[in-house]
Amino acid sequence: MKKALIIMLGMVLLLTACGGAKKTSSMKVEEFNFTDQAGQPFGFADLKGKTWLANFMFTSCTTVCQPMTFNLSDLQKKLKEKNLDVTIVSFSADPDRDKPEVLTTFADKFNVDYTNWHFLTNYKFEEIQSLAKTSFKTLVEKDPSSDQMIHGTSIYLVSSEGYIMKRYDGVSELPVDEIVKDIKSIS
Repeated sequence: MKKALIIMLGMVLLLTACGGAKKTSSMKVEEFNFTDQAGQPFGFADLKGKTWLANFMFTSCTTVCQPMTFNLSDLQKKLKEKNLDVTIVSFSADPDRDKPEVLTTFADKFNVDYTNWHFLTNYKFEEIQSLAKTSFKTLVEKDPSSDQMIHGTSIYLVSSEGYIMKRYDGVSELPVDEIVKDIKSIS
C-alpha cells in the first residue's frame, strides 16, 4: 500500500511538472496605478490582455538587483528573438529614492528596451509593501541595520487576466527555455 501511494504521488508530481504554466492558485495581482521611468502613468489597466513578467528591485541595491536586472535584460532579448510579446514590470522597493530619472539611469546600464519594460515608482513605501505581500506573497521591508531594502528575488509570470502563473529564481541563471514554454502555454 505504501509503495503504491509513493508511486501515485510520483506520477502526480511528474504530470503536474510537465503541464506548463497553468493557473495553480487564485493569486491575482491587485490593481495599481504608478509612474514609470519616463514619468508616465502606468498601471494594471495597461497590462490588461497582456502576458507579463514582474519583479521587485531598487537602484541602490548592493546585492541581488543588478544580477536580476541583467537576467531580465538577457531574457527580454531572447523573447524578442522568439517573437514573444511580453511586458516586463520592475517595481521599485525604494520609491523614496528611485525617482523616474534614477530608474532610467539604472536601466540604461542594462540596455533595456523600454518599449515593453516599465520600471515603476511614485508610490508610498507602504503601498509597494502591501502589493508585494498581498498579490505576490513576497516581502518588501526596510533593512533596520542599513539603507538597503529586503525584498523577494523571484520573477513572476503573470497571465493576461492578471493571475500569477509561476515564479522563477531571478538571481541564478534563468531557465529561458522553460519560461518560453510557459509563456506559450498561457498566451
